[in-house]
Amino acid sequence: MTAHFSPGLVPPENLPEAGLWFILKKDKLLIAEGQDAKPILPRLSSPGELNIEPTVCHYMGTFQGTPCFAANAAQDSEPPEGWVFKGLRSLTLSLGVEMTILAGTARQLLDWDLRNRYCGACGTAMKIKTTERAKECPNCGQVRYPRISPAVIMAVTKGDKILLGRSPRFPKTMYSVLAGFVEMGETLEQTVAREIKEEVDLEVTNIRYFGSQPWPFPDSLMIGFTAEYKSGEIKPDPEEIADAGWYGVEELPHIPTAETIARRLIDDFVAKVGNSGK
Repeated sequence: MTAHFSPGLVPPENLPEAGLWFILKKDKLLIAEGQDAKPILPRLSSPGELNIEPTVCHYMGTFQGTPCFAANAAQDSEPPEGWVFKGLRSLTLSLGVEMTILAGTARQLLDWDLRNRYCGACGTAMKIKTTERAKECPNCGQVRYPRISPAVIMAVTKGDKILLGRSPRFPKTMYSVLAGFVEMGETLEQTVAREIKEEVDLEVTNIRYFGSQPWPFPDSLMIGFTAEYKSGEIKPDPEEIADAGWYGVEELPHIPTAETIARRLIDDFVAKVGNSGK
């Protein structure tokens, strides 16, 4: 979460006239475009001011003292003049880091609410708890928290080269470091080694923690690592990796944007190679 955000469960009794609203329709966020096409988020007392009747609303907490809300717009909702629903992925660069994290949190919160309307054990309608971010079954007591799926993302280096791959889901020119979800019973370091072996058939060593980033597609926590090549030849798994190779600083392909931990890992590699050459 951002340094300027304070999470909360229950809105204060005396709300200011306008709060910051993250109004989503599936994976699309309601914005207006300001100068230089910079997205503007609605500041309202309620979505009704924009003639939008949300199906679900959640209080999130405060950002720099301003109450924040997540709202799910009905699928037939039409944005008013001057506003548009735009894909959240496409906004990650222009929204800025803090607003991207909050918008992603809103998306995950609404998705969790939708997927946990009824108890998975007995089928009773779930109730929101006011003491923690959770839903509880009034019949059998089952509690459901927002799901967080841990995934590792790793920069593997071989001397002055970094391993980059292209997922079949990426644009044809986009390459990035490799990543994968943690499986039951694994440590994070074991996941790093397994994913690299499965995706490109390489062995790695010297696995070290780098940093982390929440990622709302769909509900991940990306946990970054660095590792060094140990042995093997690159053999991409065609279902996971369309292409992969070793790249030097001067030959990097199209890579992710600066707001992503993938880019931070690549930039860290570039900085280290640059410093080693001095």
